[in-house]
Amino acid sequence: MDDFELFLAKINNPQHRARTEEILGWVSKKFPHLLTKMAWNQPMFTDHGTFIIGFSVAKHHMAVAPERVGINHFSDAIVQVGYDHTKELVRIPWDSPVDFSLLEKMIEFNILDKADCSTFWRK
Repeated sequence: MDDFELFLAKINNPQHRARTEEILGWVSKKFPHLLTKMAWNQPMFTDHGTFIIGFSVAKHHMAVAPERVGINHFSDAIVQVGYDHTKELVRIPWDSPVDFSLLEKMIEFNILDKADCSTFWRK
């Protein structure tokens, strides 16, 4: 989590900062083998040099980026829990609960799906 200290310090809203820290901490504890990385000004988690999931913050939501394949795979579940999404990210409104079960499934999916991936992004 040391990689994310500066990122967290720049989040002005204390509730948004606390939620972001909670989620990043949860990922670190749930998946201790994943490495943390700051890239493109976003906290990310990687496995054997490949991207697994990234996060960013906006005024009205936290964005979760599991890559397009992850969005496509979980599109129905994302909508079912009440989150909006694009082709590349899921928006979790600051005033909505975090569905950690869905987050866990997205991370597990990417770890398994990218087990043999030798590039940072899927090709």
